[in-house]
Amino acid sequence: MRKPKKAKVYSYQINLVSEAEGGYTVLVPLLPGCVTYGETIEEAVENAKEAIALHLENLAAHRQPIPKGQESIPMFTTLVHVTPSNV
Repeated sequence: MRKPKKAKVYSYQINLVSEAEGGYTVLVPLLPGCVTYGETIEEAVENAKEAIALHLENLAAHRQPIPKGQESIPMFTTLVHVTPSNV
């Protein structure tokens, strides 16, 4: 009896961009064209998981290489505003 094949788990960094009108646009740097949106961070992350899965399925269906996921630690980035006094 064959063992069921384990589903491969991929990990991708996502970038959440806060939108002026509200909500968050999600970009996936390793998957160009994989973009989604959510009104909250939680919704944006869930939508990103779905968008990534669909993007990977589409790549596989067209026999395109699937970019390796990332095995890095989670990180947080933020934008800071600086006003130099002599510039």
